[in-house]
Amino acid sequence: LCFIMSTGSHVYFQFVQQWPPTTCRLSSKPRYKHRPLQNFTIHGLWPSNYSNPTKPSNCNGSQFKILPPQLISKLKISWPDVESGNDTRFWEGEWNKHGTCSEQTLNQLQYFEQSYSMWKSYNITEILKNASIIPSATQTWKYSDIVSAIKTATKRTPLLRCKWDKNTQLLHEVVFCYGYNAIKQIDCNRTAGCKNNVGISFQ
Repeated sequence: LCFIMSTGSHVYFQFVQQWPPTTCRLSSKPRYKHRPLQNFTIHGLWPSNYSNPTKPSNCNGSQFKILPPQLISKLKISWPDVESGNDTRFWEGEWNKHGTCSEQTLNQLQYFEQSYSMWKSYNITEILKNASIIPSATQTWKYSDIVSAIKTATKRTPLLRCKWDKNTQLLHEVVFCYGYNAIKQIDCNRTAGCKNNVGISFQ
């Protein structure tokens, strides 16, 4: 995530959720490998530009401040550090690298509160389950199958990102896009992500 941009301006937000089993399967950190979470969790809310959508803004602005206890309780469920278990350090890193790029739109408290609200709006795990897309070691799905299930529920087009484990394409992230003020959900433009001609494994 160490992306550099010449400007901290943004035109939209990428709200990125990750599938912990994929994150942990490919992680060098052993903490959660034995029992990864079985629901999508927040990776980050990234101010972005259409000219370079695969590289979210990186600003390193104002420093992270301790969050209210009630919000911390919510984030520990929705935004845990699934690799190392250091939730506060994870939140701090996301805010310092990316969140600070949106300070003219969202202050730190608003940034995390809005992220939690986005996460609560749509339960991706349940959306996929309702479309009979459930974790499986043997079955794969097309990119369009997964996108269609999510679009039916949200009325907006998401973006999928995958990672590879040997010859297996694993679903890693689902991205929702929001306008400049991080309020209105919009369609995501298709950028580099999962390969269309290879089945996507969701394990």
